[in-house]
Amino acid sequence: MTAELVGVSFAVEESVAYYIPADVLLVEYHPDAIIYHHNEEPHQMGIFDIAPPLVQASDRTSNTELLIKPNGQQDMFSAMIEAPSNSMPTTSAEPSDTITHSHHTAPWQQLRGTAVFDKLKAILEDTHIPKCGQNLKYDALVLRKYGITITPIGFDTMLASYVLESASAHNMDALARKWLQYEPISITTLIGDKKKEQRSMRDIEPARVAEYAAEDADITIKLAHALAPHLAKNDDKKIAHTIEFPVSAVLTEMEYNGIRIDTSALRSLSTMIEEQTAQLRSDIHREAGVEFNPDSPKQLGEILFDKMQIPPLKKTKTGYSTDQSVLEELAESYPIASLMVEYRQLQKLQSTYIEALPKLINPYTGRIHTTYNQTVTSTGRLSSTDPNLQNIPIRTALGMEIRKAFIADTRTERDMLLLSADYSQIELRIMAHICKDETLTNAFLHNIDVHAATASTLFGVDVHAVNREQRRIAKTVNFGVMYGQGSFGLAQQLKISRNEAKAIIDDYFGKYPRIKEYIETTIRSAREHGYVESLLGRKRYYSDINSSNRQIRTATERAVINMPIQAPGADMMKLAMIALHKAMHEQKLRSKMLLQIHDELVLEMHPAERNILPPLVKSCMESAFQLGNIPVIVEIGTGVNWAEAH
Repeated sequence: MTAELVGVSFAVEESVAYYIPADVLLVEYHPDAIIYHHNEEPHQMGIFDIAPPLVQASDRTSNTELLIKPNGQQDMFSAMIEAPSNSMPTTSAEPSDTITHSHHTAPWQQLRGTAVFDKLKAILEDTHIPKCGQNLKYDALVLRKYGITITPIGFDTMLASYVLESASAHNMDALARKWLQYEPISITTLIGDKKKEQRSMRDIEPARVAEYAAEDADITIKLAHALAPHLAKNDDKKIAHTIEFPVSAVLTEMEYNGIRIDTSALRSLSTMIEEQTAQLRSDIHREAGVEFNPDSPKQLGEILFDKMQIPPLKKTKTGYSTDQSVLEELAESYPIASLMVEYRQLQKLQSTYIEALPKLINPYTGRIHTTYNQTVTSTGRLSSTDPNLQNIPIRTALGMEIRKAFIADTRTERDMLLLSADYSQIELRIMAHICKDETLTNAFLHNIDVHAATASTLFGVDVHAVNREQRRIAKTVNFGVMYGQGSFGLAQQLKISRNEAKAIIDDYFGKYPRIKEYIETTIRSAREHGYVESLLGRKRYYSDINSSNRQIRTATERAVINMPIQAPGADMMKLAMIALHKAMHEQKLRSKMLLQIHDELVLEMHPAERNILPPLVKSCMESAFQLGNIPVIVEIGTGVNWAEAH
């Protein structure tokens, strides 16, 4: 969202690639500058070509042709442009708001309207020509600022690699080595290392940039041709073409939309946290009987384990561990550890969100624009960075205060609201669907509190007589089972003995035999085939499922149990986003999809669409993927900020 275009490289066949510097795009050319060949077959890779350039060079992989601008030369092309007679306009609507700010002139506005730029735009927005890229979402977002909506996304080599083997590396260099046995030009040879002083790509000689950029395009098309047959052979084509590729376009728009932040609310929150942390430091010093720096793990370790003689739990190379898990365990018996847990939580929220969010506001949009990552998790769930919106605490008072700072943008429309749509207990519903357990199924069919129903079964009491403590235990067990939690983990979470935890788990499996059967069958299948598969066909390979190391094998078994439950929830959300995005564009709605966090979607609702958007969102989410007779429920809320809407 802040990057500026230096140039565009592309390839339409292997071993031939082109590079157009941005300053070439700025020049007004005769409309007979580019030859445009249109492929009549809508489902094949479209072909568009540029006449032989005035300057050619060969890269190390092939005789890739590089289009670069000779010094002082203004007329780069001499060939004819022939736009296809049957070219269709893009169906993607132009963004409703131009990226501008009263104090800044957006550099990308200069390119619009020039002949070369407009011809490039026509090609990239031609719906008959599927576009292929490596992490194409990034390129699409950069070009979106320039008024170009890349459509349709026909193939993404990074996403294809992820679908084939989620645990592998998916960057271009790794893929080129694995699939093409080729080592690409390193970016550091052009601009230097991140740890040292990097140059801007704009400052590099055009011929060197052309070689690097054109090679990228050439490698990408070669990778696409190499990966496509493997997707088809492994039955992964459906996941790629119906989920991962289409949702990439949705995420591009969401990242472009961004969300408004109330900086004054964050300033007030920052002041409050500074006061709380100062008080906590004072309390920590009082417990220790001496002043020290609680931010120093070394000093903290000396206070806890040397001065106060607290029994250490874990050793590191440099001494005794004071990590969060150690402090949380010690907090049950030692007040200083409890104070340190709270202190660190406040410090982390202060640095990660309260101080960081205002610095991430885009100067042109006045909004923050998170980046969604499709290839990080093993189950298909999205993750977000800069900022990471998935780690904001949901159930704490401070987490709710941070959410209050995410607001509807009322600068243009006074009555804008945020809309939050949340899948209700979706993973438990998926579990019920997969294992066909009667108790779980009946709870969802009759709209009974599922945790109360579990507590009723475990403790032998009427569902209406379940107390808070019984429900808490049942809830912990319900969710723990899905993550393959054993007696040790459950004992830690419930703060009970390991024997008590084991008795609860044994009782649970005794009364829920279908769930135990699912777990045993899934682990057995993973050991036999080396992978597990979700309801929609997403596969995850586990090389350590038969490891001789018990700790590694047990951790792998936990992942194996969870994957077939979590993956359908992730794919259900993605399918819902694709359907909602399509419906909103077809109906030309002015509301915007902004955020996706866990099982929740956040939208900015235009006041004129208050009667249209909520039922549309609910319908798209609830019908995205059916779970047999288990109802899929979406809860909708609205408000001026995220906390109020959620």
